[in-house]
Amino acid sequence: MALTKNKKVLEFVQESAELGQPDNIVWIDGSAEQIKSLKEQAVKSGELIKLNENLLPDCYLHRTKVNDVARVEDRTFICTKNKEDAGPINYWMDPREAYELCSEIARGSMKGRTMYVIPYSMGVVGSPFAKIGIEVTDSIYVVLNMNIMTRVGVKCLKALGKDGDFIKGFHAKCNVDADNRYIMHFPEDNTIISVNSAYGGNVLLGKKCFALRIASYLGKNEGWMAEHMLILGVKFPDGTKKYVAAAFPSACGKTNLAMLIPPKHYKEKGYEIECVGDDIAWIRVGEDGRLWAVNPENGFFGVAPGTNEHSNYNALQATKRGTIFTNVALNTDDMTVWWEGLSKDLPEHCIDWTGKPWNKDKFDKKDKSTCAAHPNSRFTAPAVNCPCVSPEFDSKKGVPLSAIIFGGRRASTTPLVYEARDWNHGVFIGSAMSSETTAAAAGAVGVLRHDPMAMKPFTGYHMGDYFAHWIEMGKKVKNPPKIFNVNWFRTDKDGNFMWPGFGDNMRVLEWILKRCENQADAEETAIGYVPKAEDIDLTGLDYEIKEGKAFGIDDLKEILTVDKAKWAAEAEEIEGYYNNTVKDRIPGELWHCLATLKENCKGAKPEKAAPTTEASAEASKPAKKPAAKKTSSTAKKTSAAKKNS
Repeated sequence: MALTKNKKVLEFVQESAELGQPDNIVWIDGSAEQIKSLKEQAVKSGELIKLNENLLPDCYLHRTKVNDVARVEDRTFICTKNKEDAGPINYWMDPREAYELCSEIARGSMKGRTMYVIPYSMGVVGSPFAKIGIEVTDSIYVVLNMNIMTRVGVKCLKALGKDGDFIKGFHAKCNVDADNRYIMHFPEDNTIISVNSAYGGNVLLGKKCFALRIASYLGKNEGWMAEHMLILGVKFPDGTKKYVAAAFPSACGKTNLAMLIPPKHYKEKGYEIECVGDDIAWIRVGEDGRLWAVNPENGFFGVAPGTNEHSNYNALQATKRGTIFTNVALNTDDMTVWWEGLSKDLPEHCIDWTGKPWNKDKFDKKDKSTCAAHPNSRFTAPAVNCPCVSPEFDSKKGVPLSAIIFGGRRASTTPLVYEARDWNHGVFIGSAMSSETTAAAAGAVGVLRHDPMAMKPFTGYHMGDYFAHWIEMGKKVKNPPKIFNVNWFRTDKDGNFMWPGFGDNMRVLEWILKRCENQADAEETAIGYVPKAEDIDLTGLDYEIKEGKAFGIDDLKEILTVDKAKWAAEAEEIEGYYNNTVKDRIPGELWHCLATLKENCKGAKPEKAAPTTEASAEASKPAKKPAAKKTSSTAKKTSAAKKNS
């Protein structure tokens, strides 16, 4: 029975049902009774495995197919009428071809299954930030995850009203066929289609698909920003609070920073960290001329491997109740979950993420194929579980930003932290971000690639226009936040991390926020303002870079060093990225910042250029696309889907 009289919603559901041809249609009302019943059904069917109720109450394990474990960027398309509007970084397909292709694949795929209708809100229902979506899916796993990650149910339909507009999301598991897997975005139609995947990032359509790719397009047109950013609050000993947003590529310490636990020295003084969000920020200009941000999500979709009591106590605690784990290992001794990095002790009796018995004696941490949990295994946990969740988490107006932080994984060149000279220079820094790839995206791991603002896989339109939108937003903000760049991953000549990271990143945060209040000094360098080593508080720091080598002030000075020769090479690399990958539509303000960097490094002989990055490789040859195998007509349509290069 339909839960709304909104004709647009009813038409979308009817059209979806006619295409998928499900045996049943179930509307998700968001009630605890309905969700409980769906969990019981999922356990009975084998979709979920119930975990130890005493140790992990209301927690479940889910396994995907081995061909369906991560986002698939080469199968993710932006479908705009004009190819140029999708830009040179996104894969593009003509909307008519995309609709036809997906319809051919999805037609009749829900026979024998139930189609669920999920009304959901990104953002607190009733907030001026909030946007409503409707996702139809034949996956009970999607329903239960969306219930954690978003605000779901009748309240969303009431907010939509009888004629309100919404984001359409159609998902069909089909046969989970990798050769016919597509995640299509139609920003001009407010529509998302996902077929032949059952993995979270490809099918929880409220997350990256809506909250970033579609929302970034909406933000450009409506004058706000959708960013791949955490939001955290720092509570000072006197009770005042300051908020920052920060962008990092996946698995580069983003969730750890969002839920940071201050070192003992800071806790004793009264400092606290409050998590507003760990992944996505929607940002608007407030009446006071500042930028205000909200987290549009309601849960955490975190990477499991490496998460433990030391690296991220708060994230681990968030998983202790009401959580769905995906592709982690099952400890059969006590029906709990395990993953590499959770504990030093390997489980004696364990089922790996593929459902096979795991032998700890054959485990080699250097060989990912021997892992019990998939490197991109996940947990979907309610944000309310997090011990440090912010009191402002459900605020309808959001929080004011004092600083924006960009970061990446660089073994050299980039110092621990530096500050942009102004807003436009900060945009330049974000546009030039580069980092090593991780297991969160399908493909090679450890390749250095450009990832502007950590939005390379998530911008729903031309990247050059995205940069221009940042520049325009700066003109609208009377009191803009200061912009910084951090790099927790500097290494010594032996490859050892020189900075302890984790909770000790609080020491850098303190300097950043003092700079925002003009309470700390800095030295101007070729790339921006760098702290004086003495201004980073090292009190109580206990860290060994390697055995017998404790971190000290000289090591701090080393990772704050700006090497002009390396930055001269970096400037050349950035120029190549602009020219060869982003190409046209780069704002003049960014060219000016690049020219300034080159001038500041003038006279320093550039070091030998780094090995070809993923970005320059993309520019030098067209991306190879796997040919679809379903039918000859499907293969023909697939060949028309090309990446701008």
